Amino acid sequence: MPNSSSITEFLLLPFADTRELQLLHFTLFLAIYLAALLGNGLILTAAACDHRLHTPMYFFLLNLAVLDLGCISTTLPKAMANSLWDTRAISYQGCASQVLFFVFFFGSEYSIVTIMAYDRYIAICKPLHYGTLLGSRACAQMAAAAWGSGVLYALLHTASTFSLPLCQGNAVDQFFCEIPQILKLSCTDSYLREAGFLMFSAFLGFGCLSFIVVSYVQIFMAVLRMPSEQGRHKAFSTCLPHLAVVSLFVNTGVFAYLKPPSISSPSMDLVVSVLYSVVPPAVNPLIYCMKNQELRDAVRTLLEYTYFQHIRLE
Repeated sequence: MPNSSSITEFLLLPFADTRELQLLHFTLFLAIYLAALLGNGLILTAAACDHRLHTPMYFFLLNLAVLDLGCISTTLPKAMANSLWDTRAISYQGCASQVLFFVFFFGSEYSIVTIMAYDRYIAICKPLHYGTLLGSRACAQMAAAAWGSGVLYALLHTASTFSLPLCQGNAVDQFFCEIPQILKLSCTDSYLREAGFLMFSAFLGFGCLSFIVVSYVQIFMAVLRMPSEQGRHKAFSTCLPHLAVVSLFVNTGVFAYLKPPSISSPSMDLVVSVLYSVVPPAVNPLIYCMKNQELRDAVRTLLEYTYFQHIRLE
């Protein structure tokens, strides 16, 4: 049986066996990837250029857009290349890099959406303290903490996973290098350490989710007590996009890792992994642009400015 020292590459799970379906998958993923690049790119540009969006909420949204771009760019380009060139191979170093960056972006994103819940809680429940608690320095420190925790989290899991002896071959039952699938390749008595890290991560994730839920319970109670219907509408318009993003992010991730073994299969795992790793980065910009009037106006202004500049150059 091969061990980790003799493995130079891994074999990823193909999406299809026929050439026509491979090209179809490539085209579909290319469209999703371009949509994610366009949507998150517009949010980044609008939040950076429009002075009306220079607030803590949009600062954290800018961080979320960067993390979304990083997350989808870690997995999808390699999957598209494999479909286009009809191959399954990824180098050992490439696989380790995918695990490192995916865990980093995914973990940092979870921290950012937790901070965004805190931002909405302070804005609605303690508006008089908003400038004090969420000044520019505090926002920068919280964002740095989110990114820093993602780095430590990723280094811990990557080092732990790839220090395990792998004695079950090199075929990964996923379209990218995912920790649970790599653990299946480890020796049966060697994966408990990383499994323990995963349980600890799940505990931390549950703690963040509990904080988000408690925050939104307080938010909705405060909003429902508002005497002005316009005030309630404005508060909901800033909270609902974030709540929708959190729901999509958490539900797909929880289902991916906690689904019953009875419904687990390579095809099901493949579909679920696409749902939690590809769909949220592409859909998040759409959610915010549909539900947030300020951001929608900023994006419209940006597009109009770009169009008129193009007309002037012509």
